Parts: sequence; C-alpha cells; structure tokens
Amino acid sequence: MSSPISTNLVPSQHGNTSKENRHLSKFKPSVWGNIFLSSPPQMDMDAGTQQQYEESKQEVRRMCGLPFQKEIKEALQIIYHHHCNHIEIDGDDLYTTAVRFRLQREHGFDVHCATFNKFKDKKGNFKESLIGDVKGMLKLYEAAHFQRHGENILEEALSFTTFHLKLAETTVDYPLSTQIANALKRPLRKRLPRLIARSYISIYEGYGTQDEILMKFAKLDFKILQHLHKKEINKINRWDTNCIDQLPDYMKLWYSETLSVYKDMEDLMSKEGKSYRVQVAIEAMKRQSQVYYVEAKWLHENYIPTMEEYMPIALVSCGYWNLTMSSFVGMEDSITKEAFNWAFNDPKIVRASSTICRLMSDIVGHKDINEDFLKPTAAPTSALNRILNLARVIDLLYTGEDAYTQVGESAKSSITDRFNPNLIKNLRFK
Repeated sequence: MSSPISTNLVPSQHGNTSKENRHLSKFKPSVWGNIFLSSPPQMDMDAGTQQQYEESKQEVRRMCGLPFQKEIKEALQIIYHHHCNHIEIDGDDLYTTAVRFRLQREHGFDVHCATFNKFKDKKGNFKESLIGDVKGMLKLYEAAHFQRHGENILEEALSFTTFHLKLAETTVDYPLSTQIANALKRPLRKRLPRLIARSYISIYEGYGTQDEILMKFAKLDFKILQHLHKKEINKINRWDTNCIDQLPDYMKLWYSETLSVYKDMEDLMSKEGKSYRVQVAIEAMKRQSQVYYVEAKWLHENYIPTMEEYMPIALVSCGYWNLTMSSFVGMEDSITKEAFNWAFNDPKIVRASSTICRLMSDIVGHKDINEDFLKPTAAPTSALNRILNLARVIDLLYTGEDAYTQVGESAKSSITDRFNPNLIKNLRFK
C-alpha cells in the first residue's frame, strides 16, 4: 500500500530547520483548568444507575417492539417500498412528507425529491399557505439538507424555508423558537448526534408531551455516556512519556506519545487478528508527516503554491484522512480489509469531508457526502458515519468563529455538556 505523496517531498537529512527560524504560534492559556479532572474517584458507574439504565432500556424495547437499529432499518425498508417509490402521496401533509424523506435519505434510500412538487403552485413556487405551517417548514428545511447534485427543488426549498423560518423564529413560542434557532445555526445533517440528543431532552420537556419512559431512558443514556467520556479523559491523563534524545525538544513529547498510541493499538488489535489495521493507520500518519514537511518548506522558502499544488497537500495536512484511517482501527468486524483499502485510496466522501475541513466548502462537499450515503454504498454505513461526523465537527468549530484556536462559545458549551458533572443533576428524573 503506497502513499500518493511524491517521494521527493520527504525531508532529507540536510533539510533540518533550526529552532531560531521556526515560526511559533502564541496560543492563549487553556480555558479549562482542571474541570475535566474533577470527576468522582470511582472509575465504574455505580450499580444503581447501571441497573436503572438496563431496566429502562428493556422498557423502551417492550414499548416500541424494537431492538432498535436492525428493526428500524427493516421498517424504513418497508416504508421505502410501499410509499416512497410512489412520488405522489396526496394524503400526506408537509410535515409527514418532509420527515419521511429525511429519514429515508439519512438511511441511504434514494427517494425522489419530486415528492415535494405537490407543495408548489401553478407558477412553480412553493405555496404561500405553507408559511403558516411552521413545524412543517422546519421539517422541510431539515430535509433540504439531504440534497444531491442537481436537485433544484431542494435548493428552492432551502431558500424558501430559511427566509420564512428566520421571520417565524421571533414570533413563535418556546420551545419551537429554540428548535428553529438551533436549526438555522446548524441543521441536523451538520450536527453531531450526541449533541442533538442533549438539546432535545430540554426541548421535548418544554413541549410537555414527551413519553416519560423514553425521556428517562434518554437521560440515563446521556449520563452513562458522560461517565464513559470522563473515564477516557482520566486514562489519557495517566500516560507516561520517555525522552527520545535524537529529536529536537519540541518534538520529543509528541513523538513519544504518538508511538505509544500506535503501540497500544497494535497490542489490542493483534489479539483479535487485526494488526493490519494498525499498519494502515501508521502509513496514514507517515503520509501526514510528509505533507507537513512540504507546507513547512513552502513557508520557509516564502513560496506561494498554486491551487493545483496546494489542494492535494492541504487535503491530507488537514488531518481528516489520517483521522478516518485511525478511527476505523477499533471498529466492528464489518470494517474489513476492503473497507480499509477503500478509505486509504481517497474516495469521494473522504475528499468531501477533507475539503469541508480545509476550505469550509459547504455546498459541494455536503452534496458529495449525501450521494455516497445512498444504497448501494461502497463501504459499511458505520464507516460512512465516521467520515460524516468529522465534517460535522468542523461545522461546529468554525461556523461563525474559530472555536478551535480560541475555544469559542460553541466549543465550550458542547464540551461542557459532555463532561460537566453538574449538568446531569439538572436533568430531573420522574
């Protein structure tokens, strides 16, 4: 498995740059302090909460008649064949049509966007009567973000709903007003699922019509996940480092920790007969290191590359291709050698996610991602979701601010929600 980065870009022994000539960034001190280290000393979830969680999960399963993912997919398959293959379903309102379209597209079914033609008037515009159906408009807005290239009606729907939802946001009551504000800032397709789940707990409680069994399970599920993340943070902070004398001081810690990470990965994967996964991830890291050198060389030579020179390097140096390969290492058995080879060879969805990362090229990149989710897919959906979530992270961090470098409000609130031990206390259990 070879790297597409040209071998003449790899640094030579004489290409060393002195510390005095290095360009250094002056970052502000961390805003977090020890907030993530203030978790309770016990590393395991207390037995009472764990038991409540398992009991609640079984209640939800009995109530819904579903063990979740598998049966949900089967139900959507039935809906697709019995409904969505037929463009005209006159009895369905905007809300129902839009929700069904979004769910089908989200799960890879290539439903036809012409289903929304029935909501247009004789002049080809969306009907004025739709403006009063604010909830339906919100669902159409969310559905429009699942558009593919050339789907003009969804482009029109997005423009139409965005304009009228901005007006409606100031006139409707909570929690619908909050739903609209959240959607306009970041639609569901661009939001991380776990952050959506947290925000919807409060929203559904605001409506006062939620199912108490489902709500209890959602809160317990959030609490379990929060504990898991805090447990992972504690493990990370216990890593040891060894000096590597041959490297410059500024690289010793990074290199030591990097080797440690891959050694841990290899030890785990070897036990499962999947050591090949780590080797692919190492090759991805090597490629990333090569392009970092290229960018450093351009900087020190004051060279401004052409767009044709820049993009092949930039799409790797942004880190998303490397993160994609690394994130596949510990995944389930459905991530086969073929899936690794597919991802390693820079498929369209990886290029799209990397382009969104590097350029925030929103429209083209997200349409490419949407197209690669449609069945039959080139890789398991779980692999595609990893790549999609990387694009969602960039939208969270860089839309309207540089929340990564400066730790803006979007980053603060999202991270605090995942770790703050006081937050879950405010989620009351009935």
